[in-house]
Amino acid sequence: MLDITEYTKFLIAILAISNPIGIIPVFLTLTADETIAQRVKIGQIVVIATTLILLITLFFGEFVLNVFGISIDSFRVGGGILILLMAISMLNTSHGTIKQNRNTVEQHDSESIAVVPLAMPLLAGPGAIGTVIINASKGSGVAHYGLLATDIIILGVVLWLIFKIMPLIAKHISTVGINISTRIMGLILAAIAIEFIANGLKGLFPVLNS
Repeated sequence: MLDITEYTKFLIAILAISNPIGIIPVFLTLTADETIAQRVKIGQIVVIATTLILLITLFFGEFVLNVFGISIDSFRVGGGILILLMAISMLNTSHGTIKQNRNTVEQHDSESIAVVPLAMPLLAGPGAIGTVIINASKGSGVAHYGLLATDIIILGVVLWLIFKIMPLIAKHISTVGINISTRIMGLILAAIAIEFIANGLKGLFPVLNS
């Protein structure tokens, strides 16, 4: 078991890396045509999926990556490509077209966006997963993993509180506002995607660092 301050640092780190506040405009954009009830349900799935992904990563992440021969850097590149594809759709088409295409590809299951891309890789992305695996490897024992799991659950509670106020935020955003935010968030997501890919490539090919 580490010093208690280390677990506090871990909590602050995953909150900063996951950036729950930053998911608000993305969530509102991707669910603009959904009812309030559907948004609530999607939000609940995002919270559960994000928390479970990080908890599974805590206990089995390093083992799973080793079994499949996957590195965090490869995960960064893959996650970055996924986000980049979503960003391109947001920049080049109207929101209605995005939703229509998404429904066609995902067999009209709008709730699937809760897991990909909202829960992973936007919230439980390579950075958060890497942070969990690294901190898990620093210690051992029930207390160590229990405190790390508690921090992850606290992150889930923070997400739940944010999604609770989401309907209030949505009421004050018009269709024009959604369309504008779609383009802005598309550009921001594209930048995030490039950062993911660039950092992943630097890890896979160290020569790029020079």
